[in-house]
Amino acid sequence: MGKNQHVTPHSGGGFQVKGAGNSRATKVFDTQREAISFARDIAKNQQSELFIHNRTGQIRERNSYGNDPYPPRG
Repeated sequence: MGKNQHVTPHSGGGFQVKGAGNSRATKVFDTQREAISFARDIAKNQQSELFIHNRTGQIRERNSYGNDPYPPRG
């Protein structure tokens, strides 16, 4: 399982994609939509989780693309 991916506001404007524990952004985007698309691809490839943060930094959405410890009951 790879690093969880976080989509967060970037201090210089726009949104950034960061791997969990990384000090630098993987990539910076003008829109949150572009950042989410990029981060989703990484999370699926690495079978990790995607955390989407709002402009204040709070997590607004979380998606699991790997070994989910709490899978939905069907």
